[in-house]
Amino acid sequence: MWGKAMTDIVDHARGALRAQPFSVLLGTELMHIGENEVSLCLPVRDELRQQHGFVHGGVISYLADNALTFAGALALGPRVITGEYKINYLRPAVNGTLVARAKLVHAGRQQATCQCHVFVIDGDHERLVAIAQGTINRVGDGKVAGGPEEGA
Repeated sequence: MWGKAMTDIVDHARGALRAQPFSVLLGTELMHIGENEVSLCLPVRDELRQQHGFVHGGVISYLADNALTFAGALALGPRVITGEYKINYLRPAVNGTLVARAKLVHAGRQQATCQCHVFVIDGDHERLVAIAQGTINRVGDGKVAGGPEEGA
């Protein structure tokens, strides 16, 4: 981890999530952080659906992307961005809460490979709706003049 206590890492992750206007707009919450894993959740609501009543694929993709990046940050530190990811949609999500569980698979000095399973939980039923894998890159310490703050 990056030389901090777990409570510091959780606080930093919650702060990073609150600093993302899009995550705040959607209502994403941090559920869990472990040594090599992270879980994010997002309650399903009508504004997140597409024309057939399913949760829009872009919402599921966003949640997987964010969870992958947070998992990569566990090994690389807080200044990370997604380099790439691939997602497979397995079945539609309709009602309940989306939960993205990402884990670190491998980390080097500058990048990490992570995997994420996205579920929809409706009552006592949990169904896998998507699987994603991605590469998370550490970004330099220098800031781009006038650029946004980078980080998970």
